Amino acid sequence: MSSNDLTSLPTPPACLADVCIVPIGTPTASVSKEVAEVQRLLKKSGLHYTMHSAGTTIEGSWDECMRVIGQAHTMLHRNGVVRIQSDIKVGTRTDKKQTPEDKVSAVNALLSKDEEGKSES
Repeated sequence: MSSNDLTSLPTPPACLADVCIVPIGTPTASVSKEVAEVQRLLKKSGLHYTMHSAGTTIEGSWDECMRVIGQAHTMLHRNGVVRIQSDIKVGTRTDKKQTPEDKVSAVNALLSKDEEGKSES
């Protein structure tokens, strides 16, 4: 690959994709049925994922994460949802592998030092 041929660059081998899939025009304000359907799809995908109150964090290669998000759209459309809006944040890094739990643990470790400082004063 020449340095000028950017179209053949590979996608990142690992990423964390945080996605909030919003079905629009469902019969009720609740979307828990659609969220459960997406969670079932993620379970079948074999990717590691963590649901939270405002979406789901998916771990995998860039291609795997984007594929399963696209599959979620297709599945919900096939189930009658006419319009879907997704917000996606994707993080990649090259220096180390990091899980969502690692990221939360790093912040909690800093916060626990705050508490240690309070008890010493």
